Amino acid sequence: MILILSFAIVVLVSIIVWQWYSGRKLKSNVQEITDKISDIIMQETAEKVLVTSGQNTVRQLLVQINRLLDYNQKVIADYARTKESQRKLISNMSHDLKTPLTVILGYTEKLNQDKQLSKKEEQQVLQRLNEKVNAMIALINQFFDLVKLEAEDYAIPLSKISLSEISRQSVLDFYDLLSSRNIRVEIDIPNRPFYILANRDALHRILSNLISNSIHYGSDGGVLGVTVREEGDYVAVDVWDRGKGIAEAHRDRVFERLYTLDDARNPNFQGSGLGLSISKRLTEEMQGTIALSSTPYHKTTFTCKFRPLSY
Repeated sequence: MILILSFAIVVLVSIIVWQWYSGRKLKSNVQEITDKISDIIMQETAEKVLVTSGQNTVRQLLVQINRLLDYNQKVIADYARTKESQRKLISNMSHDLKTPLTVILGYTEKLNQDKQLSKKEEQQVLQRLNEKVNAMIALINQFFDLVKLEAEDYAIPLSKISLSEISRQSVLDFYDLLSSRNIRVEIDIPNRPFYILANRDALHRILSNLISNSIHYGSDGGVLGVTVREEGDYVAVDVWDRGKGIAEAHRDRVFERLYTLDDARNPNFQGSGLGLSISKRLTEEMQGTIALSSTPYHKTTFTCKFRPLSY
């Protein structure tokens, strides 16, 4: 009986000592974790909390803390990118609005101050003034459309649409401009309609943006092409030209909002940097993809791919 009692006392004392040691070790681990987190916050580093512990509960806590730190770093990085993007957006929009406003102001001053203008000259100035005002309104509308798309506040009802039909119509809309610039058009659009689930206006806008972009930047190649074709499980439309192309350094960024190539600030191009970004967002809203491939003075192609529908 005494032996059993002595054994029980030894076991009880061992448990108390173990609990005291575990509690002390746990307290030490918690204090170390607290100090590490405090250092990370104060120094704004991307470090992780690394603490050696034999306790499974502490190890699980460290896993979740480090997951939270990873998420926090991602939020900080996203915020920094968004802030920089907004800064650039405001800067570029300020430039793109300031230019036509300056021209408009010049035309209005000319009308107010130059009393020697003939009726014909006055009409010409008014026509240019009207063109600049319309161009500025179009730019502002593009900007707000992109904001709505990014805020997911842009309703795009989808229905069964013929990709072939919209592609032909989009090319025809640019017939006069292409003719005036002596740009040869090569169209390869099968009679088959190639139905997709899309929005007619959105699809027309995408193709118009791509064709306009090719005319502005690729007209030196003297040819513009539109091809509708099957590619595996998809149906694709290519808008291509044989102009100077787009350098590799720019290819990953051409779909960013307000990103323009160096010569886009040339008045002859009238690039706002919004068209391709809007095209990308609209394509994705219709469950499609858009991509660019470019070999200067050989072929620069924008390709949109969609899932086809059955007849």
